[in-house]
Amino acid sequence: MTTSKALSTAMLLCVAACSSAGTRRPAPPAAPEAQASTPARQLPNDVRWFRTAAEYRALARQAYRGAGDHLPELSQGLPAQSWAVILDADETVLDNSEYQRRRAVVDSGYTEPTWAAWVNERAAPAVPGAAEFTARVHQLGGRVVVVTNRTQAQCDVTRTNLRAVHIDADVVLCQPAGESDKNPRFQRVQHGEAAPGLPPLTVVEWIGDNILDFPGMTQAARNDPGALADFGRRYFILPNPMYGSWQQNREP
Repeated sequence: MTTSKALSTAMLLCVAACSSAGTRRPAPPAAPEAQASTPARQLPNDVRWFRTAAEYRALARQAYRGAGDHLPELSQGLPAQSWAVILDADETVLDNSEYQRRRAVVDSGYTEPTWAAWVNERAAPAVPGAAEFTARVHQLGGRVVVVTNRTQAQCDVTRTNLRAVHIDADVVLCQPAGESDKNPRFQRVQHGEAAPGLPPLTVVEWIGDNILDFPGMTQAARNDPGALADFGRRYFILPNPMYGSWQQNREP
């Protein structure tokens, strides 16, 4: 090949290479690494246990089954509609763990405005076993009385919530202003002063999730086995590790 032909050939190859490079698309930029999502806040063990544990559901049903098994004996000889069972509302017949979950997610606790908003939703499901137990009370001729420290302003929506989950309460006694102690309401049920048209009732069982849901009881009962003698007989308690009067106890 002559020198002139060699130069011509080299120039043509260079032009072709430059033309090809000009039409080649630039490589797309590398995709940015996905940012790690913020992990969901871990629920406290007490709320998680209440909401998810098989053990909680078993204990709730066990308590209600035991209470139901004792009803025929305790009501024996009593005329129909002359006797009653008194139950607490929150965490006894109504499950408010969704409220607790919401508060835990924002790392906050109970406040009156958020609690009132939750109550007004009327969205609390029934505690396992509660609806079947209250139906059993009625089958046997008894009355269902719910004594709760929800406020009087929250009473109507509470009744609506109870009916929605098939808990047919004959009467719901909410907290009168300044009367957080339930004992006066227990006595009014027994004396026929609880509601218009409601006669004096023999209360055969109490059911709650707090020691204060039982007549004359306080946290002091933890040191007095004799004070706990009626549990499993006339008093039946459901587990609630989320809140309660026990929070005021000091370590021994």
